[in-house]
Amino acid sequence: MHWEEAFGAPPPAYLSVSFMEHAISYEAQCRQNGGLPAKTRTALRRIAEGRPSATASPGRLRPGALLVREWNGRTYHVEVTADGYILDGRTWASLSAIAKQITGTIWSGPRFFGLNSRAGKGP
Repeated sequence: MHWEEAFGAPPPAYLSVSFMEHAISYEAQCRQNGGLPAKTRTALRRIAEGRPSATASPGRLRPGALLVREWNGRTYHVEVTADGYILDGRTWASLSAIAKQITGTIWSGPRFFGLNSRAGKGP
């Protein structure tokens, strides 16, 4: 599958080859597996339009979910598992413990990772 087949238009000139390869692979997976659920597509559309979307709660995170947060120039990837959360190969019991490890101060983990309406407002 090539870019034009996948997206119906030529690729923008500024995209890297690596990004385009990943985007094409993702599109192929979506087509094969049915894509994102309607609720997720709606939330993403609302975000893209600059409107508020329904917020997620950590209780609704499923194993396999990936949380991404940039902090002081570093990007952190946290994987949700059945037993907790994995950051840098270590399993953590809570997002708040991870947020404290990253920032050095006490944070609400769900708030730090943008999972509630007060996200990004400080500790």
